[in-house]
This record gives sequence, structure tokens and C-alpha cells, in this order.
Amino acid sequence: MTRAVFITGTDTGIGKTVIARLIVAALVQGGELVAVMKPVASGCERTDDGLKNADALALMSASNVKAPYDLVNPYALAAPVSPHLAAAEAGVEIDPGRVRACFDTLTGRAARIVVEGVGGWYVPLSPHATVADLVLALDLPVILVVGMRLGCLNHALLTEQAIHTSGARLLGWVANCAEPDEFGLEPCIDTLEKRMQAPLIGVVPRIESSTVTSTLEYIGRNLSRRVFSSESEI
Repeated sequence: MTRAVFITGTDTGIGKTVIARLIVAALVQGGELVAVMKPVASGCERTDDGLKNADALALMSASNVKAPYDLVNPYALAAPVSPHLAAAEAGVEIDPGRVRACFDTLTGRAARIVVEGVGGWYVPLSPHATVADLVLALDLPVILVVGMRLGCLNHALLTEQAIHTSGARLLGWVANCAEPDEFGLEPCIDTLEKRMQAPLIGVVPRIESSTVTSTLEYIGRNLSRRVFSSESEI
């Protein structure tokens, strides 16, 4: 049975790709067949092979399931703006049904699928749909990446509430401490642990370059173990 998870975040640029890639790499290292998806991406670069997104390519480089780019990233949009605006500029409308079809194709090739969202939970994808609608169409449980920086408490608590209100299932959250600790990370993490209903799955610290490889491998193994630990959970 294919099991999958959707990685969302409290905002854009808070480390969704980093966390997703850690999970994928650890699962691959553990002998799993792992596919990836970045269903919607704006701000894509023009290449000789068409529009490509750096985050999607990063996920693909960690995966061990070969798949065409347009299956991994069915909506690659050029404009570096909100997806619904980028799609309108490109003359297309993002259809969660098309994304679901791509996802279903990948389920026949992989034991695990890690899907990364775009922006935050209520980012508009079209006049009729948001990221929340996409997750519901895929029927996936959610991991929330919280970028630990000023404002993260409000963002995290509001996003958790929004996920529950949407009817999706939040498995847990990850504290991504990519920025310098200028405001007290530990008290903030402790506050969220006490106030959020979902459990803390892991803390990804700010990592010095000399210890990147070994530290990331360790974190990735722990994250993948927590996310995919129980058949009954996903």
C-alpha cells in the first residue's frame, strides 16, 4: 500500500523543501521506493526543456523513483507571484483533479510519496481553490513546517486551526530553526508544544557547514521514522 504525506508551512520560504527532502532522503536510505511531488510552483525558470522549479528539482534529486518532470510538477508557472496570479498570467487554471491524476499515477510506482505544497495553507490556486482544497482532493495527512522566527507563534497557531477547520488531518509539526536565534527559540518551541494540539515531530537546528551531512542524515532518519512510523496513522 502506498503511503503519502503532504508538507505545508506557515508561510513561504520557511523550509518546506528542506524538511521534505530530509524525509525523502532518509526513506530512500532505508530502502524504500519514494516518489515526490511539487504539484504547483510559481517563479519557475525557463530552460531548454521548459519551465522548471528549483524546489521540484531538489526533491527529484533525492527521490529514487524516476518520473517525468510534468508528473512531479504538473503546474510550473513563470511569474514569481501567488499561484493563482501566475496561473492567470499563463492563461491556465489550476485543477486539483489533474494533480490527483498525477498523484494516482505515482502511487503505482512508489511505496511512499512526499508531496510539498506551495506557500501556506490558504494560498489561492485559482478563483475556486486554495492549497487546502488540493490537500483534500489528494486526501493526505499533513505535516506543518513552522519557520522559527518573529511572528511564528501566531502563524503556527492560526495555521493549525485552519488545517483542522478545513477537515484535513494534521499529523504533527516541525520546528525549522534556520535563522539566527535572536529572540529565544526554546521558549517559542515550548510555547507551541503547550498550545498546539498536534505533536512536535522534530526540531531542525541551524546547522554549521562542517556538520551538515551527518546532522541532516540523523535528522532525516528521525523525521521519516516519526512521520511513517505506523500503518494506521497514514
